[in-house]
Amino acid sequence: MNFTKNKTFINNNFLLETDTAIKLYHQFASKMPIIDYHNHLSAKQIAENEPMINITDAWLSGDHYKWRGMRANGVDEKFVTGNSTKEEKFEKWAETVPYTVGNPLFHWTHLELKRYFEIEDLLQPSTSKEIYEAANQILAKKTPANLLEDMNVEVVCTTDDPTDNLEYHQQIAKGNFNIKVLPTFRSDGLFLIESENFRSYIEKLEKSTAISISNFEDLLKAIDLRIEFFHNNGCRLSDYGVEGNLFVDDYNEEEVSTIFSKFLNNETLSDSDLGKYKSCILHYLARKYYTKGWTQQYHLGAIRNNNKRLQNLFGADAGCDSIGDVPIAKSLSKFLNQLDSEEKLAKTITYNLNPAYNEVLATMMGNFNTSEVPGKMQYGAAWWFLDQKNGIEKQLNTLSNLGLLSRSIGMLTDSRSFLSFPRHEYFRRILCNILGKQIERAELPNDINFFGKIVENICYNNAKNYFNF
Repeated sequence: MNFTKNKTFINNNFLLETDTAIKLYHQFASKMPIIDYHNHLSAKQIAENEPMINITDAWLSGDHYKWRGMRANGVDEKFVTGNSTKEEKFEKWAETVPYTVGNPLFHWTHLELKRYFEIEDLLQPSTSKEIYEAANQILAKKTPANLLEDMNVEVVCTTDDPTDNLEYHQQIAKGNFNIKVLPTFRSDGLFLIESENFRSYIEKLEKSTAISISNFEDLLKAIDLRIEFFHNNGCRLSDYGVEGNLFVDDYNEEEVSTIFSKFLNNETLSDSDLGKYKSCILHYLARKYYTKGWTQQYHLGAIRNNNKRLQNLFGADAGCDSIGDVPIAKSLSKFLNQLDSEEKLAKTITYNLNPAYNEVLATMMGNFNTSEVPGKMQYGAAWWFLDQKNGIEKQLNTLSNLGLLSRSIGMLTDSRSFLSFPRHEYFRRILCNILGKQIERAELPNDINFFGKIVENICYNNAKNYFNF
C-alpha cells in the first residue's frame, strides 16, 4: 500500500492548532536543551562512538514498538528478529509504515526521518530503497555523540544493573564528550529470588563486590557497596520495574535473614517468604536512596513476556509485554507512608502503564510533597504504551487537574534507539498545543511570556533543578 501523494505533513507547525501554540513552541519550547533522565541507550556504543552505519541497526534493533507493528501487519518473524538481511528488514518495516496510520509509530517515523536525515518523503514500499540508502549515507558519518548533539541533548541517564562495572561510563567521563552520560541503578535483579537465575545473579554480585555472600547481612553489605560505587560514578537516580505490585508485606530483618538462608540452602520458599524478602529489599533500597540524595523511579503496571514461544525464541524484551491491571493504590500508599513516617522518603517519580491509574498516581503523589524541594513527588510522564498523543494529553491534563503541571519535570525517551529524541519535540508540541488552545479559549490569561516561561521550565529547567546533575 502506497500513499498517492508524497507531500510532507511534518511541517513547522505540526500538531500546533492555534497561533498561541505556535508562539509557545517556536519562541520557547524548541530552543530548550534535553535532559533525558530515563532511557535504555547503550553506554558501550556511546563510549566507542563509532558511526551507526545502518538505519536498520539504529532504528529497528531492539525496538519492540516497531516489532509489534510488523507482527500485527503479518510480517514473518525472520524479518522482525530473525536472520534476514538488514535491507530486507527495513523493506518490511517500510511495507508496514502505511498501515501504522493512527499509531504513534507513524508520527515518530516521519518526525525522525525529517530531523535526522531531512527526508520529507513518506516511508512506504515505493520510497523504501531511496530512503534506506540516503539514511545510511548520513549515518556512515554520524556517531552516537553526533546524533545526541544534533538534538541538543545535554544529559543522558542510562539504565544499568547493580552488577555493572560501569567501565563505559568511566570511559565517557574521561573522554571528550559534550554530553553527560550517567548511570541509573536499576534494582530489578535483586528482587527475583524465585528465579532459576538468581543464584548466578548472586555470584555476579559477589564478583562485583569481592564479598562472599553467605548470609543476608553479606547481601546488604554488597548492595551498599554497589550503591556507593554507582554514586561515585555519577549516579543520582534509581529505577524499579519489577512486574506486578510493589511489595509491602510486614517483615522483620531477622525473619528475612532466615528466608535468605533458606534460599542459600536450596530450600523451598513459600509465597509469604518471597513477599517478605522483596518487601525488605524494596524498603532497604529506598532508605539508601534517600541517604544518598538520589531520586527514585517506580515503573508500575507491566505484564512482561506474555508470549513464551517468542521469549524462548528471542529472549526477554521480545516485544510481548502489555498493560496489567493489578491494583496499586494501597500498596503504594503504604510504601510511601512508611518512608515518609521515617523521614526517609527520597524524591520520587512514579509512572503507570495502565491509563486507568492516571488519577490514582496523580493524587497519591500529592499526599507526600514537602517543602524541601518543589515538586518533590512527581507523577511521571506518559510511559511506554501511553507515550502517544492521546496518552500524553491525558497525562498532562490529569497532572493539571490534580497537581501542578508547572512543576513537571517533562518528558523522557525510555528508548534503546539513538534516533528517538524527537519524542521530546513531540511532547513539547503537544504541551504547547494544550496551553495554546486554553489561552485562546480564554480559559487561561493571554500572557505569552508567563506561559512561555512555564513551557521552558517543563521542557528543561525543572528537570535541571530537580536532579541537580
